[in-house]
Amino acid sequence: MVKGVLKRISETDHEQVVYCNDSSSGLKAIIAIHNTVLGPALGGCRMYPYKSEKDALVDVLRLSRGMTYKASIANLNLGGGKAVIIGDPNSDKSEVLLRSFGSFVESLNGKYITAEDVGMSVHDMEFIRMETNHVTGIKRAMGGSGDPSILTAYGVFVGMQAALKKKLGITSLRDLRVGIQGFGKVGYYLCSRLHKEGAIIYGYDIDQSKLDTVVDEFGVIPVSNEELINLDLDIFSPCALGAVINPTTIKKMKCSIIAGAANNQLEKESRDSKLLLSKKIMYVPDYVINAGGLMNVASELQGYNKDKARYQVEGIYYILMRIFDYALANNISTLEASNLLAERRINEFAKWHH
Repeated sequence: MVKGVLKRISETDHEQVVYCNDSSSGLKAIIAIHNTVLGPALGGCRMYPYKSEKDALVDVLRLSRGMTYKASIANLNLGGGKAVIIGDPNSDKSEVLLRSFGSFVESLNGKYITAEDVGMSVHDMEFIRMETNHVTGIKRAMGGSGDPSILTAYGVFVGMQAALKKKLGITSLRDLRVGIQGFGKVGYYLCSRLHKEGAIIYGYDIDQSKLDTVVDEFGVIPVSNEELINLDLDIFSPCALGAVINPTTIKKMKCSIIAGAANNQLEKESRDSKLLLSKKIMYVPDYVINAGGLMNVASELQGYNKDKARYQVEGIYYILMRIFDYALANNISTLEASNLLAERRINEFAKWHH
């Protein structure tokens, strides 16, 4: 066991952390439940070959806490949770391992609801579902919502419109210069939408074939990662890895707005959000603008309705406007504003329930 787990989870104010071990299937997993004041903890399960148990714990604690804020600010009746399975998804994954994980989820009696994340697929969720009903993100054919990345991308697009309205007084993206970093599923769908709107898109992806695809289909102008950071852009949209916004990159940035789908874009949240504020670059909090995927799977819990999910995602525009106004009125960064509003909702419910 990692030294001082209880100390660590009391620092992050987690309610419960469950270590799962099953020698027959080879399952080693951690489920972290951060906060269930607003409802059951919903958050994906990622499978990753962590170097150590400590790395896995640090990741699951960080991610689950993030989900609490994300669900709260998105006005969902859900709490924050996350699970990690330690192992290589390409070689260690099996039906038995996934079903074993499902039985651990089932033992929590609905306090934690799982979904797909890095290293997991819609198909994997079906094995987990054989052991528990507390699963979202399943195939359309099985009554689920299918791939959440389409609505995640739509939410990012809507968030871009909110930021443009607030910062530049416009909502059209025609002829605006947008730089996208990363063309996974979300980056691809976002690119398609921006292309339809007539934006000029610059892009970089570490995977040349993904870059080639968007160059061919949407006329993306390919640049190096370094160039992308340095470009004079209306919007810079990080849609790949986290921690890409840090003192080194902020110095070079010439964009007006940062609005992308990647999680944990800021290397150090309080430091980097303040640096962006002082440079007058509008930062759209990542966990707000990318909440479309969460809204999509959350709508499965009441029986999936595509129109309802889409309507909820369109609400990201108004949620962001409220955050921007609150930040301006209190002379704080957009991230601080978002965190404070998310915490306020949780605290109001906590008082109301007791």
